[in-house]
Amino acid sequence: MKIHKIERGEEYNARIILGDQQADFSAYAGTKTDYIRKRIASGKGLTVLTEGEEITMIQVLKNEQQADHVLLENARVAAHALHNTLRDLDVTSVLLVSNGVSGKQMCAFLEGLWLTNYRFDKYITRHEVPPYQLDTTAVSCDALTDTDLHLLTIALEGTFFTRDLVNEPLSYLTATKLAEEMQQKSKEAGYTIEVFNKKKIESLRMGGLLAVNKGSVDPPTFSILEWKPDQAVNEKPYVLVGKGVVYDTGGLSLKPTSDSMDYMKCDMGGAAAVAGAMYAIARAKLPVHVIGLVPATDNRPDGNAYVPGDVIRMYDGSTVEVLNTDAEGRMILADALSYAIQYDPGLVIELSTLTGSAHAAVGKYAIVGMGNAGPEAMESLKTSGFNTFERIAEFPFWDDFSELLKSDIADQKNIGGKYAGAITAGKFLEKFTDYPYIHLDIAGPSFNKIQDNYRGIGGSGVGTRLLFDFFRNRTT
Repeated sequence: MKIHKIERGEEYNARIILGDQQADFSAYAGTKTDYIRKRIASGKGLTVLTEGEEITMIQVLKNEQQADHVLLENARVAAHALHNTLRDLDVTSVLLVSNGVSGKQMCAFLEGLWLTNYRFDKYITRHEVPPYQLDTTAVSCDALTDTDLHLLTIALEGTFFTRDLVNEPLSYLTATKLAEEMQQKSKEAGYTIEVFNKKKIESLRMGGLLAVNKGSVDPPTFSILEWKPDQAVNEKPYVLVGKGVVYDTGGLSLKPTSDSMDYMKCDMGGAAAVAGAMYAIARAKLPVHVIGLVPATDNRPDGNAYVPGDVIRMYDGSTVEVLNTDAEGRMILADALSYAIQYDPGLVIELSTLTGSAHAAVGKYAIVGMGNAGPEAMESLKTSGFNTFERIAEFPFWDDFSELLKSDIADQKNIGGKYAGAITAGKFLEKFTDYPYIHLDIAGPSFNKIQDNYRGIGGSGVGTRLLFDFFRNRTT
């Protein structure tokens, strides 16, 4: 992937002229100016002009009275549609020219173009036709600097890493392999990583992680990623926690296969988002101290698996009555959240594909968010959600919901009952914190069974661009 400012003498297969409905495209249209005006007037977003081997694409972005984040999303979606035309014409390198659009719109268009360009075809050994791939985008826009394009490239590469992890099957991506993938990326990005093996996890008495792992033949891991630059703007570290259930059968509370277990390789989407975000933060050398915690295992119903009715002693010493082994994500996250206390964090953000309730509530259209960190942190995160169109729908986090988690034989149950499942999951996790905490349930937008414009098919990479934007804003 190459995104850079246009260089003297550079050659490309086509050029894309980006403007809005009021833009004057006559300098690029030659004798076809009237034709383009008619197409714009009729609502056509794209016009393709050819002269010999030269290809010019006039792309019009809607500029109705809409919020800025909607205009940026329109640019991403337009780029996704245009990518199909590039593929049909077998264009592998393009020049993107701003005809009056903002630098932010140009970046959003580039995001849509390159996120659409992503493919996960590692396991395809035979192609009926050669796969299409865009290689290079040169950019002509005075509002964008080399630094802007460098940071955009990093955000995209972090998102691709997240998508790759989510798309990998369990036959490759065990908990151990997930840790190895993050270790490999640490060498490229510059963050440090320490990986606890099963023996270390047992010595720490991380009961939640060990309980979920009991039914597996593969060992668990607990990874600590850290980016600590000399000139960090924060005195207390930010901590990111990601659910790393590399595959979830539901355990003895077995999931149905159709439309459930068949895509549960994505149940480590939170861990993947943390891994992608840490990669991007370190690659960009953002002056912020961030720690990532990734507890990882698969959840299987082997003969020694934990069962409904078990009482588990957690890392913090408290006890949990297990009523559903498919509520396993919160068990491993609870140990990680307790472990985070030692860092005295200024803020902890946890991401997880945690509940079907969150998915049912907002579908693929938003992340469900809640927490006790106060309005400033949540509003900043929601602003980044709009900037990246990885929007956050904030749910109430009232203490009343904790009543649903009371157990007769332990400190709390691991499920709350029929109602408010997304919220009771968050309240369960809050019990293991003593710091400002935000819970992000990404169950809805993390995985697409069918193509969802530039978000693709399979792992969407949700969470990585959101977190990278959040920390960029914290350091500027």
